[in-house]
Amino acid sequence: MSTIHFTKTTTSTPEQFIAGLTDFGPGRSKLFANSSDDDLTVHDRGPDHADVTEGSRGIWERLHYDWSDPDHVVLTTTDSNVWGGASGHTYTFKRRADGRTDINVVVIREGKNVKGRLLAFVGGLFGKRVLGKAFGDTVTAIEARNRGTSTTERA
Repeated sequence: MSTIHFTKTTTSTPEQFIAGLTDFGPGRSKLFANSSDDDLTVHDRGPDHADVTEGSRGIWERLHYDWSDPDHVVLTTTDSNVWGGASGHTYTFKRRADGRTDINVVVIREGKNVKGRLLAFVGGLFGKRVLGKAFGDTVTAIEARNRGTSTTERA
């Protein structure tokens, strides 16, 4: 099992980031590189929760999203071809006096088979760098979306 922590400051409000996190429509892959639009299925969605299967490159997981607390979003893995146990993601938001938001993310990866255990091991070694870059790209994409621009227009 690997546990990876990230912290990033964004110009997005918690509400804006949660809106991006819980947008399961077309173009999700522009915000989340590890979520292919072709591999996305929304099974159920309510005002503060969703049941979604997503993934890419042959790895998928079914997640229960809970955003009932505006400062704390929990994604619990309920099924996957590689992840099990305590796997999931937790996003905690802290509003700053300067109008920005600190985002703390904890990703837990517990492999349920040989492939998952290998990926969790590798994730423990390199996950902070690889997933950290992906998280930074997500933060940048959500900020651009909130400004009404794309990340390619900014470059």
